[in-house]
Amino acid sequence: MYLKLLKDTPPWDWPKDAGKMFLEILNSNQADESDRLLTAELAGDFTVINDELVDALLSILRNRDEPELLQGKAAISLGPVLEHAHINGFEDPDDVPINEQTFLKTQELLHKLYTDDNVPKNVRRRILEAAVRAPQDWHRDAIRVAYSSDDGDWRLTAVFCMCFIRGFDDQILEALGSENPDIHYQAVCAAGNWEVDAVWSHITGLVTSEDTDKTLFLAAIDALGSIRPQEAGDILFDLTKSDDEDIVDAAYEAMAMTEGLLDEDYDDEEDGFILSTAIVEVHRMAKKKKKLNQKMQVWIDDRKRHNLSHIQIQMARELGMNPKKLNKLNNHNQEPWKMLLQQYIEHL
Repeated sequence: MYLKLLKDTPPWDWPKDAGKMFLEILNSNQADESDRLLTAELAGDFTVINDELVDALLSILRNRDEPELLQGKAAISLGPVLEHAHINGFEDPDDVPINEQTFLKTQELLHKLYTDDNVPKNVRRRILEAAVRAPQDWHRDAIRVAYSSDDGDWRLTAVFCMCFIRGFDDQILEALGSENPDIHYQAVCAAGNWEVDAVWSHITGLVTSEDTDKTLFLAAIDALGSIRPQEAGDILFDLTKSDDEDIVDAAYEAMAMTEGLLDEDYDDEEDGFILSTAIVEVHRMAKKKKKLNQKMQVWIDDRKRHNLSHIQIQMARELGMNPKKLNKLNNHNQEPWKMLLQQYIEHL
């Protein structure tokens, strides 16, 4: 029951010893299976993940006697920290919750288990889905093999992985025509991430149709600004007038991403949001775009993680605050004499 409460609680409000409790449950053969499943899912959150929890998740993956579903959950929980470590590196220990040895050890084990045909199919799928978040040379061939499979599950995994590994534009375009809604969704995400221009008409069709599933609709909004920033502005602005709060949030985030990609130093305030006019420099900045995508994503993730408004995020950026340090500032529960993070930003 306590774990279910934690699942419904924002991670920044978890008790200080949550990570220790997760570690005990994962390492216990006596713990209820449903508790271990939920714990494996929660353990990957940045508020708790560390070297010890990664070791516990890897131990579950190594143990052939562990339930298949639990192994899959353990693999998926490793994905976010692998991606974070891959993007940020290890120059500043405070930037990454695990050390480099743990990172390399995790990559090595995931590769070893993926190539072992004795590992259950769904565990291997989850391993690949986690591993590609810190790209390695072997991933490209693994994705090609998975996509060429007649097995729909493997094809779904392949298209998911294309969001993280470059060079599959033709397959992404083909996957947009899939009758499988999950494959279609992942193809939209991948197309937006790699700015696949050939899908523009398909994406605009999704956001102008009343029949588009909401989850797919939100993914299409995210893709708009990445694929054609200049043409996306009017569409995204119209979407901010929606009665659906999730659609409004997604549109604002897409516009913020577009502004960040094009010119972080140029601000043109209009109707409460920031819209860059440096569109003409899109192609000149193409090589920098991926890095800026990742930089803006950190702010987008922090807005959700710390329950900040769009205005508060913009204020934090203008103040030169480091998004990686917000966790240390947002500790009002442990140090109640401190201001809430939202109040602190506005106070500055």
